[in-house]
Amino acid sequence: MAFDVVKTREDLDRLHKKFKASLDSQRKQILICAGTGCVAGGSLKIYERLQEILKEKDIPCSVMLEEEPHDTVGVKKSGCHGFCEKGPLLRIEPFGWLYLKVKVEDCEEIVEKTIIGDECVDRLVYKDKDGNPYRQQSEIPFYKKQTRLALEHCGQINAESLVEYIAVGGYQAVAKALFDMTSQEIVDEITKSTLRGRGGGGFPTGTKWAQVLAQDSEDKYIVCNGDEGDPGAFMDRSMMEGDPHRVIEGMIIAGKATNAHHGYIYVRAEYPLAVERLSIAIEKATKRGLLGKNIMNSGFDFDLKICQGAGAFVCGEGSALTASIEGHRGMPRVKPPRTTEHGLFDKPTVLNNVETFCNVPPIILKGADWYCTFGPEKSHGTKAFALTGNVNNTGLIEVPMGTTLKEVIYDIGGGVKGGEFKAVQIGGPSGG
Repeated sequence: MAFDVVKTREDLDRLHKKFKASLDSQRKQILICAGTGCVAGGSLKIYERLQEILKEKDIPCSVMLEEEPHDTVGVKKSGCHGFCEKGPLLRIEPFGWLYLKVKVEDCEEIVEKTIIGDECVDRLVYKDKDGNPYRQQSEIPFYKKQTRLALEHCGQINAESLVEYIAVGGYQAVAKALFDMTSQEIVDEITKSTLRGRGGGGFPTGTKWAQVLAQDSEDKYIVCNGDEGDPGAFMDRSMMEGDPHRVIEGMIIAGKATNAHHGYIYVRAEYPLAVERLSIAIEKATKRGLLGKNIMNSGFDFDLKICQGAGAFVCGEGSALTASIEGHRGMPRVKPPRTTEHGLFDKPTVLNNVETFCNVPPIILKGADWYCTFGPEKSHGTKAFALTGNVNNTGLIEVPMGTTLKEVIYDIGGGVKGGEFKAVQIGGPSGG
């Protein structure tokens, strides 16, 4: 199928307007959570059954956003909605209604009442302990205290659609970085934002990028650590599955900031859906001209590869990870030197985790001052958590830095099952 290649910044702006008009033209959207948890609960069967019913009733539907405006019902596989305790999840737009614990048998009623009749299926919405119903996802207590920046698009768009990502403003931050900013200006903006590594160490991202930029080397690398080995953690996995282009966009910007032209995403083999979605995203971005040679005619090149880890926990450590990419045993090495000086293939390397890269595009697009409005003075921004264990509402959450554990456990998590709180492990069993 012929499609427009993004050869210039003007092409991207034109396609953004065109694809947004197409997205706005859909009469309704059914966003079915296709994250690993909901898929295990049968969400793909719901996805297939909804299409069958719509076709039986001669209601035009589309699973991929078309480039031109079209009056259809979008049936879409989205990323993780976050409320994993209540999956499989399904949201209906433009109403914003969230249906919980949906079964295949519910599909007929959903189509008849909601898609055709514009009525809410109230038995499927969230109800609090007093029986009060919450139709709107945004009003559910689990979501109300959250602030989604890194998870902005997870559960909001089709995770496999580049057209939809461009429609919601995707790759605009790359365009700004390539055409409006120097490498030093990008580093300065990230430094000003006070963004710290979200993988556990909390090292200032701007400082790390500045160190790599300062290195006099023809070859430099950008490496994304997707080797999320902590038991019970699924933040990075959900971002790779639900918003792969956001990860790619953050890495391209890091490349421009440090004069690096090659990137690797290191993903644990236990994340097959993340590998699949990232592979689709890289292929589509490359075909559109958003990855590869001379991106948007800017003179900047950046290519990206996926490397699958074999499941060794130690490969989450930076030097062990780079050794694994090189084909060696994943063994940590003594520091110094740091990876910013001698990293992948002994070249200067930026190594950040998935969540860190997902924070980069909005910082570049909206500015460090905007980002600094979230969180306390010395630790701006948000943090994603996998909320698991003996809590009423398990799931994927993102809250401003400075949010208390009490707010996380009781306001968002709905309290402890049985009512007796004993302890909480931050970072899970391994404390990572």
